[in-house]
Amino acid sequence: MADTITSMTSAPATPVVGSQARGQISATETYSRAVLGPVFYELHNLRVAGSAGVPAFPDYVAPSQSPYIVMEDEEFTISVDVKYNNTPLTRLLLCLGIKMEANFAVEGIGAKAAELDLSESVITVKDQFTYTITWKGTPKYAKMTPGFYAIAGVVNVGPADHPCGQFLLGCGYIAGVFLQVC
Repeated sequence: MADTITSMTSAPATPVVGSQARGQISATETYSRAVLGPVFYELHNLRVAGSAGVPAFPDYVAPSQSPYIVMEDEEFTISVDVKYNNTPLTRLLLCLGIKMEANFAVEGIGAKAAELDLSESVITVKDQFTYTITWKGTPKYAKMTPGFYAIAGVVNVGPADHPCGQFLLGCGYIAGVFLQVC
């Protein structure tokens, strides 16, 4: 018994920080501060691709074959992937049908290349955590003049088409792909 008393009294004193709970209901009372968990998403794999396909000869790239060099009437795509984490709150928000809008900033490099924004949006669905947002068209349709272009993407998440979902929930940015229009 003496050993027990000694070890209890020799325990280091821990200072109390903040006020103590005044009304404990039971000896096993617990609190959870993250019942629903955090919601976050990642943007990745920003890409641009013409429809001409992969070059027949990798050492020699012709404008009619490179996915990064497109003709004014050639269809091309700009895409970005969005991946959400899996928590109860994320599942709830995705199930509500949150709008995700990708604004692709197409910045012309050089005096004659145009600068424009191309937008596309998708609506989230239940139990789907990965999305691809893709804009598809031709340079002529987008009013792109011949030249070089740097492409970036800004993805706005929210709002939902719901009386309680009228807020922008998040905004992300990704950049680093190039395109040439001939």
